[in-house]
Amino acid sequence: MLLLASCRSLTHLPNIGARTGTVAQLGPLVSRSVGNVGYRCNHFSSAATTLRSWCRLTGRSLWTQCQGKACRTAHSNSTPCLKASGSNSFSTVASRQHTSEQNIFQLMLNSIRSRTVGRLRHCNHSRSARYDDSGLSVVLCPVLAAVGTGVVWWGRGAHVAQCKAKTSRNRLAGNSKKDDGPEPRLPWGQLWRLLMRDFWYLLAAVVSAVAAAALNIQIPILLGEVTNVVSKFTTDSAGNFLEDMKKPAVMLLATYGLQGLLTFCYITLLSAVGENLALRLRNELFQAYLKQDIKFFDTHKTGELVDRLTSDVQDFKSSFKLCVSQGLKATTQTIGCVASLLVISPKLSGVMLVIIPTVIAGGSLLGGVLRKLSREAQEQVAKATAVADEALGNVRTVRAFAMEDKENQLFQQELELSRRMNMKLGIGIGAFQGVANVFLNSIILGSMFAGGWLISLGELNAGDLMSFLVATQMIERSLAQMSILFGTMVRGASAGARVFEYINMEPAVQLSGGKTIPYHALLGSIQFKDVTFSYPTRPEQIVLRDFSLQIPGGRVVALVGLSGGGKSTVAALLERFYDVSHGSIAIDGIDIRDLDPSWLRGHAIGFINQEPVLFATTVMENIRYGRPDATDQEVMEAAKLANAHMFITGFPEGYHTVLGERGVTVSGGQKQRIAIARALIKNPSILILDEATSALDAESERLVQEALDRVSKGRTVVVIAHRLSTIRDAHTIAVVSHGKIVEIGDHNSLRKKRGLYWELIKQQEIEEELDHKPPS
Repeated sequence: MLLLASCRSLTHLPNIGARTGTVAQLGPLVSRSVGNVGYRCNHFSSAATTLRSWCRLTGRSLWTQCQGKACRTAHSNSTPCLKASGSNSFSTVASRQHTSEQNIFQLMLNSIRSRTVGRLRHCNHSRSARYDDSGLSVVLCPVLAAVGTGVVWWGRGAHVAQCKAKTSRNRLAGNSKKDDGPEPRLPWGQLWRLLMRDFWYLLAAVVSAVAAAALNIQIPILLGEVTNVVSKFTTDSAGNFLEDMKKPAVMLLATYGLQGLLTFCYITLLSAVGENLALRLRNELFQAYLKQDIKFFDTHKTGELVDRLTSDVQDFKSSFKLCVSQGLKATTQTIGCVASLLVISPKLSGVMLVIIPTVIAGGSLLGGVLRKLSREAQEQVAKATAVADEALGNVRTVRAFAMEDKENQLFQQELELSRRMNMKLGIGIGAFQGVANVFLNSIILGSMFAGGWLISLGELNAGDLMSFLVATQMIERSLAQMSILFGTMVRGASAGARVFEYINMEPAVQLSGGKTIPYHALLGSIQFKDVTFSYPTRPEQIVLRDFSLQIPGGRVVALVGLSGGGKSTVAALLERFYDVSHGSIAIDGIDIRDLDPSWLRGHAIGFINQEPVLFATTVMENIRYGRPDATDQEVMEAAKLANAHMFITGFPEGYHTVLGERGVTVSGGQKQRIAIARALIKNPSILILDEATSALDAESERLVQEALDRVSKGRTVVVIAHRLSTIRDAHTIAVVSHGKIVEIGDHNSLRKKRGLYWELIKQQEIEEELDHKPPS
């Protein structure tokens, strides 16, 4: 494991380390002493979230030594630019095993020669690090994986920070959305348009909330009248007291009753508005997901997408209802009570007018910080959800490798990070509310002191002071409620911004729009012309380079070659899951970028891959998925063509048998034949078979191959195959290597050339011979 810290100049380091990534974060710092060498800890707080290292933790001791020469050249993206200390040296990487902890720490002090300044910005999948300018001074150092990660500061002395390495996965770091872009903002105009569909409900809720708050403002005044009656009782008779108390008491009871009714109304109405809003947001977000191109799903984890669809929408809905109901109520009460205070005693109101603006200003300053913390916390929850989603979605693989404890460990680590981020957010919100309460409670003390002084001067009576104190407490409660709502609003606004960010995201390839070719006129000829392509997630790696291939309509063309040569990419481009980087792909002479993608995938092309996915519904509905308007008879005919009818009718429920999630209740061969029927029911002119039989046993392969041979007649068929015995009868065989066609012809002509195709045949013959050879 090599821990990379920072350097002032922009630096690009060579590939290092093993395949699996670990994220090292500075944890508990401890002091150590080895022999006569003493060194103390130093805390690098700014590096805590930016350090990266690479290692597969096998339980063995592993260390890396830094040695080499210093570079004196100008700053560049590819050359390390270092300041040397001591003997002017910098490192290449060498690894040894089984080195003791004591020797490691001795080596840490003896082998470091170079100092770099700066902060690590990010690491990428090629296991390289990129740096940018900053003012920190940290160094590269040896690391012992078994005992933790060391970070050395080369300054006046040797300062060592010992930290705990945390295991993570590139599946999280590589597929999550980068945070380098601007933080998304809640589009208020778009939100308002969604709310306008429930305008009358929302208006009635707002009116009810404001009316309930307005009634609350009357309570301090009525209580003041009651206080005046009580103070008169010292001189008046009991009869006069009851008569005087009747009116304010009845008005108080009526106010309480009407306020309760209005509260019921606005809570009920806002619940309806909130649920309708959540329904629309989930619908629009799910539609936005479905219209995204494949690149979007390559770069976003399913767990993250589901988290936005569920948790973020729920958080936003709850925040909306609370902020509208309680926010309107608190705001109305605050404004109304402040007006009442000014009427009761302008002098006494001065205390309020000094403190309230201070609280509001403090909340505004803290808002930006809390919004950022809230977004980071929500994104970390999404990462934890992604780990759980991947583990549960691949539970059979997890069980097969006995990795339950490892997956649980990974999930716990992501949850721990989430807990820490939410703790920071909670501390921020709590600090604001605590300070606000101190200011607000001081209002009561100040009001009582100033009120008593005014009573002594004869400028205020006891009832007015009671009204003033009750109104002051009402303002205090309202402002306290606002401070609580402030945290809720921060979370809700951040969640809403995340939801609208994806709702408003436009795909690179639209779902529909463009030309179509009438079925009777569709010949199915395909032409790849000078196609160059790189996957959006790996733009530096060219998968196809100047790829050209002509496929006449109604012909069977097979693509063969070593794994990673680009064969499956050809199928993905033909389905227009991606657009080519350069060149063109045409069907019947029309560039597929000019064709309607929904027509292309829904009618023109049928696709069958190695691992077809079935849905947790009936066999009938799984086949009908290829053409939703197909009749039951048409479904059965497609199943017969696919050699699936016999085993389907053997099920107790026949075509109405419900398959398990992803079709786990049927065998691989049965699943493949159902998938073939699903592709055939739309009667496509072009059929793509991507390793359709490679994962099957001999009997299942025979049945599937029979079905494929039967349905291939009269169609243009592109076969991607590993087993060469299945494509010997193809009209044309194209051998693909490193993104290019290196050989093309039929089986016999290619065999005579004794080129790559011949080598592949010989290799498979040897493998088959070894497979059939009895064990010795």
